[in-house]
This record gives sequence, structure tokens and C-alpha cells, in this order.
Amino acid sequence: MEILFKYFTDFNQLQIQQFNELKKIYSEWNEKINVISRKDIDSFYEHHVLHSLAIATQFHFPDGYKVLDLGTGGGFPGVPLAIFFPEVHFHLVDSINKKIKVAQDVCSQINLKNVTFAHSRAEDQPAAQFDIVVSRAVAPLKQLWDWSKPLLKKKPVTEPKKLSGLICLKGGDLTQEIAASQLRPQIWEIDKIFQEPFFSEKYILYCR
Repeated sequence: MEILFKYFTDFNQLQIQQFNELKKIYSEWNEKINVISRKDIDSFYEHHVLHSLAIATQFHFPDGYKVLDLGTGGGFPGVPLAIFFPEVHFHLVDSINKKIKVAQDVCSQINLKNVTFAHSRAEDQPAAQFDIVVSRAVAPLKQLWDWSKPLLKKKPVTEPKKLSGLICLKGGDLTQEIAASQLRPQIWEIDKIFQEPFFSEKYILYCR
């Protein structure tokens, strides 16, 4: 967990406690079902928690925002972001029920109150309910945008700079994927934010 303190210095005691409990809970679940790659559990805080929190280094979600984590799996990036932004509401959605059950149990055990869950497909979520959609390596960018766009609240003309859109974590050569999407996302290289070799060729993409 020390790697989190390398980049973040302003956690309160509750947040420290919640982050600290995550690895034990996920490790216990991993003994039952394969939530996280077995080889990744030793690097849990770097590969999953810090990776999720890359979003928090570039975006501030205002209090009261509603964020949808699309294809959350066992809760990434939604659970770490919900700990980081306790006044923001996170809705975690996945089509695989056992993964949603893991995320639910994790949040219950660490007493994380600002999270709700749905065993559902993205296209079955209520339209125009969310300020932001976040996702980690779930599908090609075009597909993510097609799923996300109907779910986003209509942005008021009076607030052109309001944070609204899709934020996703991606890896590898994205040239063809971005071209196929016909989108022009803002892109951040995560290895310029976090120096660890793991983050080479990993990116944050933001589509307004």
C-alpha cells in the first residue's frame, strides 16, 4: 500500500483504513473465484488501486456527481475512486453477477456508503442519469462511447466547461482503435504520472 503514499498525501484516516483493507478482502475472494489475475494479486495496489486512481490525478469529480462504472468487474476503477471521492455517488454495473457480488461485499466490509450496484448490461441502464462514465479496458472505444452517450445527462448550454463524458483506462497501441471510433479523445500517458514500468503504454482517455 506504500505505493499509494508515493503519489497521494492527503488521505484521511478512514480512507487509509479502507484502502488498507482492500487487498485482504480481494485475496480472500480470489481463493473462491478468479476476480483478479493470480499473478497480479502481489502487485494489487500498483496494478489495480493506483491504476484506478490515475483518473483522480487528472479529474476532480464535484460533490454530488453521479458516476457510472461501466463493466466494473470486481470493482475497478469504481471502488478506489469511490474511496477517493466520498461525496460522489458511484453506480457499478457489470453483466457478470458473481463479479458484482464481489464488489458489493468489498464495499460492505469497508463500509463504503456512496456506491450502488446493478447486475446489468450498459444499454439497460436508465438514460441521461449520469454526469460521467468511467471504464477500464472493457471494450473498444467506439463501443464504450456508443454505450455511454445515452446514459450521460444533457450538459446545460450555460455550462460549456462542465465535466461530462466518458473517461476510460486503456493500454497498448490505440491508433487504430481511436481512428475506428471517429472520436478525438484527450489522452494522458500514465507513465508520465506514475513512474513505475507497469504503466508504460497505459493511458487515460477522455471523450467529452
